[in-house]
Amino acid sequence: MSVTIQHEDFDLNAEVAALRASSNNVGAVVSFVGLVRDMSPSGQVESIFLEYYPGMCEKELNKIIAEATARWQLIGTRVIHRIGLLHPNEQIVLVVAASSHRGEAFKGCEFIIDYLKTAAPFWKKEIKPQGDEWLETKETDKLRMDHWRNQNQ
Repeated sequence: MSVTIQHEDFDLNAEVAALRASSNNVGAVVSFVGLVRDMSPSGQVESIFLEYYPGMCEKELNKIIAEATARWQLIGTRVIHRIGLLHPNEQIVLVVAASSHRGEAFKGCEFIIDYLKTAAPFWKKEIKPQGDEWLETKETDKLRMDHWRNQNQ
């Protein structure tokens, strides 16, 4: 279980390799990489700026990972979230989940990213030609959280 919040980019292959090497029981590794888009529903995006609540953010992410690990018997996880100024096509977030079986790895990875999007204290500002805009949690992300709360594995 590993959480890092950083300005620097990350190497997907290196992160997956490290998680694979952590146990001989790993039968599946599922990863998600979130990228900066150059468009949003309200127009062109030149860049984004991400802030977070130090200490509290890592605590929330570790709680999310612990719940996912308990629900789907994950062998290992890795979450990296970038902060600061990021431009279109740059990587923002990485979630990697390893398990003995693919179903658990897929569910664990999806659960972690869905909760991260709504429960972790990150703030994102889109920088646009027409003016900057702080983003709020999307209704679709809230619905994803409700899906997991109402699901019994």
